[in-house]
Amino acid sequence: MKIETKLPKVGTSIFTVMSQLAASHDAVNLGQGFPDFDGPQALRDALATAMNSGRNQYAPSTGWPALRQQIARKSEALYNCRVDAESEVTVTSGATEALFAAIAAVVRLGDEVIVLDPCYDSYEPAIELNGGVAVHVPLDTRDFSVDWQRVRDAITARTRMIIVNSPHNPSGAVFAGSDLDTLAEITRATDIVVLSDEVYEHIVFDGKLHQSVLRHAELAARSFVVSSFGKTYHCTGWKVGYCVAPRELSSEFRKVHQYLTFCTFTPAQVALAEVLDKMPDHYLQLPAFYQARREYFRDLLAGTRFRLLPVAGAYFQLVDYSAISDKDDFSFCEWLVANAGVAAIPISAFYESPPPEMRLIRFCFAKSDQILSAAAQRLRTL
Repeated sequence: MKIETKLPKVGTSIFTVMSQLAASHDAVNLGQGFPDFDGPQALRDALATAMNSGRNQYAPSTGWPALRQQIARKSEALYNCRVDAESEVTVTSGATEALFAAIAAVVRLGDEVIVLDPCYDSYEPAIELNGGVAVHVPLDTRDFSVDWQRVRDAITARTRMIIVNSPHNPSGAVFAGSDLDTLAEITRATDIVVLSDEVYEHIVFDGKLHQSVLRHAELAARSFVVSSFGKTYHCTGWKVGYCVAPRELSSEFRKVHQYLTFCTFTPAQVALAEVLDKMPDHYLQLPAFYQARREYFRDLLAGTRFRLLPVAGAYFQLVDYSAISDKDDFSFCEWLVANAGVAAIPISAFYESPPPEMRLIRFCFAKSDQILSAAAQRLRTL
């Protein structure tokens, strides 16, 4: 039987490749982008209680009502955005499902979607599977800021969506309020939809505010805003995310969602609703928690030959290794696993066309002190 692939450019994920290499070399794995510690005990207790009290059947497709209400309250409290929990909040099986559903809801054959490189690797496959064309606009290689003039120049009559991501994966760059103003100006008087990937919304450092699209009324009216409980509560394996969007966009989003996963793991939704109600301070403490992780890891690497780039948000540290090697980043990551016993992710994996002179890799510092210390000890030998 002959099968013609619908995703000819897609192979094994770089995260899988590097994790397999790490396992084969007994390496410290700083490539995988998830914490190695558990979420709050109260959340885990609430999950057990929900399961033991019979909350084990299908939840409503749009999400457990109490959880949607808590999301709406959080959106108003943090971003001064009044959201209707009934018609504008949808709980999903992780943020990646929400991203796919948003793209599938509005992108049609031949539509163009602007993505900002480097970008999360699920964007382009979702665009292509829905008949769209990804238009790659590179970020500034010095600080990963958006060159909005290049975005303007990329817009055509076929542009249907612009995908933005702040705090940014992999760089950790964050939007300023002026970025939102410019995005609003660019999309004003158009039919362009914004998809804002905000899964690291609560991990912003140095006293800065997360500039959610929900803060900007004009943008909120044309946007899907996606977030992740997995990132916020250190439970990525639960795969619970959500999407906030205006009624008209949410209606189309839900048509897709009901045929992707229909609904999301019920006990987790019940538990998250309870913890959001009783422990709203958890996500408010995340900036300080992860900033301490950032500083600890940066201090450990201070004596190495890596050049550390600034980290304004998320839990990734980009490093320039050009003082160590002139290998391309994928080859260097392979070499690093074999010779230093530390796994990282090459930044070229996030690009359509990576700058040939770039020598950057990504470490995840959402790890225990013991893991970070062990990795740094090996890296200091280079």
